[in-house]
Amino acid sequence: MSDIALATTDADITACFPVMAQLRPHLTPEEFATRIRRQQEGGFHLAALRSAGEVVALAGFRVLENLAWGRFLYVDDLVTSEARRSQGHGEALFDWLVARARAEGCAQLHLDSGVHRFGAHRFYLARRMDITSHHFAMKLA
Repeated sequence: MSDIALATTDADITACFPVMAQLRPHLTPEEFATRIRRQQEGGFHLAALRSAGEVVALAGFRVLENLAWGRFLYVDDLVTSEARRSQGHGEALFDWLVARARAEGCAQLHLDSGVHRFGAHRFYLARRMDITSHHFAMKLA
């Protein structure tokens, strides 16, 4: 049995760290909740999928609007615990995000994925997502 809920308390957020660290290994436990709280002030949400009480998958997302896409849900982070992959958790969380986007009146769902994340790409393509652009970045520090 699994359930998906937004992580709103410090305890909920902290429980997400071990899974998030698999996607974002540069984060430390000491800074994690503070950074999530700061992002929440800007509209960020952290959704956790729990199975038997344990966080096994999570998604960081926000609802935005721009001229190119209108109102859309942007997924910042989407990860399933390495030990729990290929058990349907990622699919359940992805479906939840799609439903959330629709409920929020979004016309689209977007995410970026590192070019080296081939397994993630297979997952997204299997969910009928299209590769629509290249993302460019420049470090300023």
